Amino acid sequence: MILPEKPQPIGVMAPYIQEAYKTVEAHTGIKFGADWLWHIFHPEESDWYPSSEKPAIAMCVFKEYHPELAIPFAADLQYALHEEGRDLTDDEAYRHLLAKYEISDQEFYFRLHSAAYKEKAYEEFALVKQLRVTGFPTVFLQTSGSRLYLLNRGYTDYATLQAGIGRVLEEAAKEVR
Repeated sequence: MILPEKPQPIGVMAPYIQEAYKTVEAHTGIKFGADWLWHIFHPEESDWYPSSEKPAIAMCVFKEYHPELAIPFAADLQYALHEEGRDLTDDEAYRHLLAKYEISDQEFYFRLHSAAYKEKAYEEFALVKQLRVTGFPTVFLQTSGSRLYLLNRGYTDYATLQAGIGRVLEEAAKEVR
């Protein structure tokens, strides 16, 4: 997640991303959208200053409405950014999802700009830092209120991830006995 002390233009990261996105596509089979790639390959013309603050706040707001749908909503945010090329620092990037999830625009935007939800987002940033997450994707499995297992850092194929989940669940079951 990108939480810069001082916002920086997409051009700061663009040279790295211009090569790295190809690896992501090769490993996962997904394709990045032309609108997102335009910002990566035309950083001098882009007005993007990436920051995870607003999407993190949006996630906190969303979880108040539909906590059981947090993962699909996060996937929708990733799709909005990387396929549709929506700037997630712009309030309007979320409007199309509000109807999908039957959330009031007025309530959502009020909460999106409230200090309480910003505080919740920063608590989650602090947890990510405490867990020493340095890149994404990173997957943890929580087996109890306080027990977390690191399953992977970076891309992992489904079979490897599934095997890791199985091992963790076996270990957790042994601890209960």
